Amino acid sequence: MQPPLFYSEKNVALNESIVLDEDTSRHIIQVLRMKKSEQLQLTDGKGNLLTGSIIDDHKKKVVFRAEGTRHEKQGEKKITLAVSLLKNNSRFEWLLEKATEIGITEIIPMICERTERQHFRLDRMRNILVSAMLQSRQCWLPVINEPVQFKQAVETAGHQQKFIAHCIEEEKRNLADLLNESLPARIVLIGPEGDFTNEEVGLALKHHFVAASLGENRLRAETAGIVAATLLKFSS
Repeated sequence: MQPPLFYSEKNVALNESIVLDEDTSRHIIQVLRMKKSEQLQLTDGKGNLLTGSIIDDHKKKVVFRAEGTRHEKQGEKKITLAVSLLKNNSRFEWLLEKATEIGITEIIPMICERTERQHFRLDRMRNILVSAMLQSRQCWLPVINEPVQFKQAVETAGHQQKFIAHCIEEEKRNLADLLNESLPARIVLIGPEGDFTNEEVGLALKHHFVAASLGENRLRAETAGIVAATLLKFSS
């Protein structure tokens, strides 16, 4: 059985010791009931994985000593999900959690013409990503940005493959059929509950985004985000 995995931004060299933050320490000692000399793992979210043991089991400041280290290579595919903030914040948080578990690289929250909710707490959202990374036992934390206007997201996207998923009636090909395995840097735009406007779709197409279908069913925004992220990550 693998040791429990935790997150720490601190740089730790082999055989060095660090004091973990209070929340992490409390979880280790009071929730997991771990004791001195038991093993755990730490990741910095940048591919580094440390294995070591507890040398002080204080409930507010666990001391961890690194006894082994390795670097997990990030996958070749660089998947960016640019998605509108949603009216229901819990649905947006669910989307972030599941997208992280899938293994996407970056999340760009957007403010579109029909975006109804514009309140955003970067610290809370990043904590959700950290929890999802640990839950899925990954060592790479997705980058999450402050919200940007739709126009900025479109104009600054430098990805090799660029897609916009929308519900406007026009001829579109399935996203899975559009993917080119030799072009691993991919971005998909997902709109708000009321979808993108015709003007937004036109702007995206002008900047070389390709209109893509996610299937015959009409999906909620957060479901569309998960379907798109899965296809970009796992389809050839």
